[in-house]
Amino acid sequence: MMRFIPFLPRPAFVPVIRLGGTIGNGPRALNDEALAPLIERAFSRGKPAAVALQINSPGGSAVQSSLIAARIRRLADEKKVPVHAFVEDVAASGGYWLACAGDDIWVDQSSIVGSIGVIFASFGFPELMARQGVERRVVTAGKSKSLADPFLPQKPEDVERLKALQGPIHEAFISHVKTRRGAKLDQTADLFNADVWVGGQAVDLGLVDGIDHMVPKLKALYGKKVKFVPYGRKRSLFQRLGLSLVDQTIDAIDDRALWARYGL
Repeated sequence: MMRFIPFLPRPAFVPVIRLGGTIGNGPRALNDEALAPLIERAFSRGKPAAVALQINSPGGSAVQSSLIAARIRRLADEKKVPVHAFVEDVAASGGYWLACAGDDIWVDQSSIVGSIGVIFASFGFPELMARQGVERRVVTAGKSKSLADPFLPQKPEDVERLKALQGPIHEAFISHVKTRRGAKLDQTADLFNADVWVGGQAVDLGLVDGIDHMVPKLKALYGKKVKFVPYGRKRSLFQRLGLSLVDQTIDAIDDRALWARYGL
């Protein structure tokens, strides 16, 4: 009943956007298309005191990381709403890209943060193919069309081409971090070599602002009566019924590989 009495002050509320998982285009992954409606609603419904990001991601697609972070920043600037990022187990690579969308970043003392770099990973099977007597036949128009073919021996020119592709992506990542973190960063440390740091180390380097958890931090900022409004993705009917088993299995393998890099 109290909310219908106009002259009584209402407690502050903070939408909480859950950003958990790998970043990419799979049905289970974080991507801009799936998250856009959630992010738009979080900033647009009522007058939030702030928006909180709950992040637990080992990374993934650089483009999707950029799109999600850019959407958050655009809405934060348009609505003049502060954004607070809270890291759980890990915010590495694209996960840290998302964390930098926050005006400040808070971690647990055991959170893993960083990995500001770009990776390309695949497998090679040329010797296996030879042992089995299998001949690889490829016809292309354009010499780079079979770039990094896993069934052929690795070529030095392919490695150089991949590094040339990675360079601009890495620079975009570095620029994003510098723009968002600015003078907070330790200017004497090598922060962009794809290394990772834990809790207090990340604080000392200026990659994050401090060690704290979401509920106590936001209550300290917006009052003990602050209300939290969760925003998370819902599984589709096909996912709930288990009808996309093959896709989920493949995605799970990729996810497992990314998480395993951080011992998770």
